[in-house]
Amino acid sequence: MSVSVDGYIADRDGAFGWTAPSDEVFAFHLGRVRELGAHLCGRRLYETMLVWETDPSLRGTELGAQFADVWSALPKVVFSRTLDSVQGNARLADAPVAEEVATALGATDKDVEIGGASLAAAAIELGMVDEFRIFRVPIVVGGGTPHLPPVIEDIPLDLIETRTFGSRVTYERYQRVHADSDRRPPPESTPDRP
Repeated sequence: MSVSVDGYIADRDGAFGWTAPSDEVFAFHLGRVRELGAHLCGRRLYETMLVWETDPSLRGTELGAQFADVWSALPKVVFSRTLDSVQGNARLADAPVAEEVATALGATDKDVEIGGASLAAAAIELGMVDEFRIFRVPIVVGGGTPHLPPVIEDIPLDLIETRTFGSRVTYERYQRVHADSDRRPPPESTPDRP
């Protein structure tokens, strides 16, 4: 998710136009999405991303066309109380979050991503999120939709990758440290770019 410096994925008015990626960040997203085996998302994120499957004008650039192809092919599970149907390579969730995550993980040997603040919050609460991948946008919005939910226990993390793009967006990748594992030093970070 893209997040403001003060921790919001949408501002006080629900807007998130400030998260629009540069070509460099967009190419990085493309590479990341290519590595996924499935994507679980809430209704709002599904509806926001559906344009990549339905709007031919987004294929007007090479990056746009490649992303649309990759996103359209990616299996998606949509969690919604209001939708009766979904389009493309998506299906409505018919089981609780824990079961849907287990089913998605069982169907692929690749990473499964969870997107959408409410859905991710439920998975975090269940202890089912192994990594947090954050694109920190250099802006303070002063309120809105928080990126992370309040938690009742600390979640220890190791910072395992960082990268700063030319647009000054910073990618942060954290791995959850489970109580039964030893803390190990993180690998070297990707060098910052000017």
